[in-house]
Amino acid sequence: MIRLIPVALTVAALLAGCGQVGGSQTTVSGAGPDDMLKLRGGPGLGYRVILGLPDGTRLTRHDCVTEVGQLWCRVSLADAPGVTGYVSADYLTGQ
Repeated sequence: MIRLIPVALTVAALLAGCGQVGGSQTTVSGAGPDDMLKLRGGPGLGYRVILGLPDGTRLTRHDCVTEVGQLWCRVSLADAPGVTGYVSADYLTGQ
């Protein structure tokens, strides 16, 4: 029983660290007043466009990958976390 306490504490610490699963907050910036940042189905221009995001859209950034020299971040809408996709990191604030 005494050996289970350190294991339980380790598991609790790991799960507490997973509380950041939501990621970091960021905002779309630089798309321009007459354009939108494209939320894509994958990290690259060859993936389908899910929807357009105007400047000021609040997002949650989960993780980023580099594809063909471009940094792409997996994001979800802050106000609709079920809507996820990838955007170019060049258009996100708080890098």
